[in-house]
Amino acid sequence: MELPKMIKIRQHFNREHIEDIEGTVKEQIKSSGIKIERGSRIAIAVGSRGVANIHRIVKATVEWIKEAGGEPFIVPAMGSHGGATADGQRAVLEGYGVTEEYTGAPIKSSMETVELPQGNLINKVYMDKYAYEADGTIIINRIKVHTDFHGPTESGLMKMCVIGLGKHKQALEIHRYGVYGLKELIPKTARQVLKHGNIILGIAVVENAYDETAIIRALRPSEIEVEEIKLLSYSRKNMPRIPFDKLDVLIVDEMGKNISGTGMDTNIINRIKIKNEPEPEGIKITNIVVSDLTEESHGNALGMGLADFITRKFADKIDFKATYENTITSTFIERAKMPIVGETDRDAIQYALRTCGPIDIKNARIVRIKNTLKLDEIYVSSSLLQEIQDKPGIDIVGEFVDILNEKGELTEF
Repeated sequence: MELPKMIKIRQHFNREHIEDIEGTVKEQIKSSGIKIERGSRIAIAVGSRGVANIHRIVKATVEWIKEAGGEPFIVPAMGSHGGATADGQRAVLEGYGVTEEYTGAPIKSSMETVELPQGNLINKVYMDKYAYEADGTIIINRIKVHTDFHGPTESGLMKMCVIGLGKHKQALEIHRYGVYGLKELIPKTARQVLKHGNIILGIAVVENAYDETAIIRALRPSEIEVEEIKLLSYSRKNMPRIPFDKLDVLIVDEMGKNISGTGMDTNIINRIKIKNEPEPEGIKITNIVVSDLTEESHGNALGMGLADFITRKFADKIDFKATYENTITSTFIERAKMPIVGETDRDAIQYALRTCGPIDIKNARIVRIKNTLKLDEIYVSSSLLQEIQDKPGIDIVGEFVDILNEKGELTEF
């Protein structure tokens, strides 16, 4: 089977972003008005998402605390990620450059928690033991549209208070209620953590469509929920997208935990694969092929079930223990079901095309993307190029090319 040649196009999105990351972090913390007593031990909660410039943001926070006379340390705030082990969660942070050497602060990683008052909640409330025993905790997280549900707050500081700081125990406690737990219980539980924990500040980060830092806001506990709602609206408005309504095949060069909690952002591919939940409206994709799993995922392939085909090199990187622990904790088991494996990229793509139904292969509607975070430059087949040639904000780059080399592997993006 001869695959159609493809051509690269460039989409233009809002590119407002921050150049001086460190200066902005320190200025925001200063303007928040928080005071730290000399000698205070301050925990900095950092998650498992691939937040742009996270190592720089954490380092700047560490430096501000030290300048104020405090003694900072870092705690992983990532639920069941990293295989739900202390060493695994430390490794995830270090994979993002958040190391003791770079930041100048020790990492205290433990799965131990302290139980906080649950009030009238149906679920228990937990907080990382190291963070709880500190004199104060600062949480850092990206605000973005969630991959499982939609509500006033989704993925951000409120969720970090709960699923992140509550470690594996809290993740299990919330996720057993499914989507209801995420949508309804996370905000209520976050309010309990903000009331009974020792959160002194939240640092909210919003990224543009180019995976660049667009906004950094330091928020007092009383501001977090209200301001997060506003920041989420900005994030949603500036999300990138694939500029088509229907595809036969989507080729994704890589997926992973550093790209999305589900490996691929479900808001981009319009698949959520949650039992008893409807699939979202939007682009319809017959088959998805994923070529590789990022090294930063440490073998956690949660989200591979969103794809239809993967490659042998992807399959060989899967750490099933880490993948299954994360998946079972979430309770969304469809997302960890293993797709059909092609020995090469060519095999996987051919399988995808052969199972699209009665289509004309040479006119197949195919898009290739690097990952679901990077959609400014994508490859499209000739039948799709005709649809967007006259659209504003889209440029054609180069000529039609083969996207596979002689070994049947994808060429460099």
